[in-house]
Amino acid sequence: MSDAPQTLLVIDDHPLLRKGVSQLVAMEPEMRLVGEAADGSEGLKLARQLEPDLILLDLQMKGMNGLETLKAIKALDTDSRVIMFTVSDSEDDILAALQAGADGYLLKDMEPEEMLANLRMAARGRLVLSGPVTELLARSLRNEGTVEAVPAADLTDREHEILLHIAEGRSNKLIARALDITEGTVKVHVKHLLKKLNLRSRVEAAVWAVKTGIAQRGG
Repeated sequence: MSDAPQTLLVIDDHPLLRKGVSQLVAMEPEMRLVGEAADGSEGLKLARQLEPDLILLDLQMKGMNGLETLKAIKALDTDSRVIMFTVSDSEDDILAALQAGADGYLLKDMEPEEMLANLRMAARGRLVLSGPVTELLARSLRNEGTVEAVPAADLTDREHEILLHIAEGRSNKLIARALDITEGTVKVHVKHLLKKLNLRSRVEAAVWAVKTGIAQRGG
């Protein structure tokens, strides 16, 4: 990561929350708030214009909701990492957001210091999940029987290598840099390994790798 502060866009329909995040980020030299939006359509416009490093996105907004906004931002094919920031710990909401490509899912009841720590991690290309979200996601995978059902042996060496990076929460850009390949090549490998493992998102792949012990073994 360069020395320049990571840029942040906040999309949330609560003015008080936006002000709180703004004050919090102002104390963090690694980050700079570049925009605020009160709804999804305004947020999408700013995401297109500003191309921020990070987008903090509320899930439950009037009009264009967070999930619709997330899908629209991901369709822009920008490098922006989108972190859901919400009060909802509903399994349906969590899975829907992660399957739509969210790069993290944080609950609004966290302490300010914890919030900043998670934003720092996200800025460095890491996957960020609130503790209850990780537990719920692991339980969901276990209940579906996915953990035991799919062998990792079908993965190529390169796919296995990329899976380990995903388990560490690294973005496609960071994986590409580490392996000295293009980001486009990483995307193709991720798509193939998800299909082979019968998983729907890179977040599920990260949890799957940890639950099966692949990440701990390092291969």
